[in-house]
Amino acid sequence: MAGAESGSGAFSMSSVVADWSLVFWTLCSVILPVLITLWCSFHRSRRQMLIRDIFCKSKHDWHYTDLFGQPSYCCVCAQHILRGTFCSCCGLRVCEGCLKKADQHFLCKEIVMRSEGGAHSSMPHHWIRGNVPLCSHCMVCKQQCGTQPKLCDYRCVWCQCTAHDECMLDCLKTEECTFGEFKDLIIPPYYLSTIDQMRKDKRTDYEKVVPYCREHWIPVIILANTRSGNNMGETLLGEFKILLNPVQVFDLSKITPAKALQLCSLLPCNAVRVLVCGGDGTVGWVLDAIDEMKIKGQERFIPQVAILPLGTGNDLSNTLGWGAGYAGEVPVEQILRNVMEADGIVLDRWKVQVTSKGYYNLRKPKVFTMNNYFSIGPDALMALNFHAHREKTPSLFSSRIINKAVYFFYGTKDCLVQECKDLNKKVELELDGERIELPNLEGIIVLNIGYWGGGCRLWEGMGDEPYPLARHDDGLLEVVGVHGSFHCAQIQVKLANPVRLGQAHTVRMYD
Repeated sequence: MAGAESGSGAFSMSSVVADWSLVFWTLCSVILPVLITLWCSFHRSRRQMLIRDIFCKSKHDWHYTDLFGQPSYCCVCAQHILRGTFCSCCGLRVCEGCLKKADQHFLCKEIVMRSEGGAHSSMPHHWIRGNVPLCSHCMVCKQQCGTQPKLCDYRCVWCQCTAHDECMLDCLKTEECTFGEFKDLIIPPYYLSTIDQMRKDKRTDYEKVVPYCREHWIPVIILANTRSGNNMGETLLGEFKILLNPVQVFDLSKITPAKALQLCSLLPCNAVRVLVCGGDGTVGWVLDAIDEMKIKGQERFIPQVAILPLGTGNDLSNTLGWGAGYAGEVPVEQILRNVMEADGIVLDRWKVQVTSKGYYNLRKPKVFTMNNYFSIGPDALMALNFHAHREKTPSLFSSRIINKAVYFFYGTKDCLVQECKDLNKKVELELDGERIELPNLEGIIVLNIGYWGGGCRLWEGMGDEPYPLARHDDGLLEVVGVHGSFHCAQIQVKLANPVRLGQAHTVRMYD
């Protein structure tokens, strides 16, 4: 009996030990992964904080990428890297572990450089080793560079010249840099310091310090809207900073055009060109800033404007010959060549005054500037709804296809609701003081340029009836009417014509 009790006690003890062992290992299997995850998360966040700290204090314009677009090698450890950081100004590429060392040992582009010799001074090449463009050729032996699967060859961050490791002689390290193909567009790093000294001396004869005494120096200022169209602005900013001086490249999400254009006052008169990377709204924003320069008495610093169309419609860009939309199909180098070779043209710009009706109205009339067109009706309602929703959730409007789909949605909705029905009974129209009898319409469109609605030639239309071409520099406005959203869609696919109401120098609408 005692033996049975003894055996039973031993069995229960071993059972308890087994149960506790199971509980222990179960807890280990649950808690250990959690602890490892927390430990990894802590070190990851700490590493990210260190990286952000380096980004904030560095003179490089560092950006992090999960995957490089081409085979890349760390400029410090020379190892092949798939992800890491790169400088959008000088093109330096490093892995995360070498970021601090690279930031300490490699200099970025000097956007402003003190020079005792003044504006006519020269500067040597600024060489960066490795990750040269695959299409580049050695400036010494003329053979292709960057073909070996390792960190090799050199590139100058200013003139973009490349050289093989074996061709990199001591003379090249001290040779004068000529700034390469785009020397006529680049603001040299020593130029602004020289101008600053001249302003302190109260001298304004900036033409005398044109770099290298070049006769055709046309410095360009890049203004990019990172929220336009396909959201390509961020990529373009980096590509332009590589080819030009970063001081002449601006992100309009961080600085207003009015502040960016202050740089024009430090450059020779009537020599500056501005490349606006964005949609028609961004171009209008920049043109309004130029109007402010005129009000301030800075007419001699007014720049000429070129357009890189990144928006949804791009009607103004299309009218002026800069294309209906950019999706990366043209290299940035070719875009700069187009800016250099472009001829100046004139664009009519109009004032639209909105006045409230009433004898005792004390409010000042609202005045707007019109570059493209002005409308009352379904297309204006679609544009208003689109703008309101993009302001609320800009991240959703990331491509032209999505943007046009949203326009289509609002157009279809208006076909069913017809919010602008019987507009002709609510509005009177005068062209150059003469009243126009309106047919049954839902919308009236006043055109300054030839294109409307994302590439449609609205005024010319189709058919045999001759109409004078709509021009952007003739001082005339074209006025047309539409029967509704469905009629607008028919016009865009060339299945219908608008109702042509006439051309005029002044247009007045009132209820």
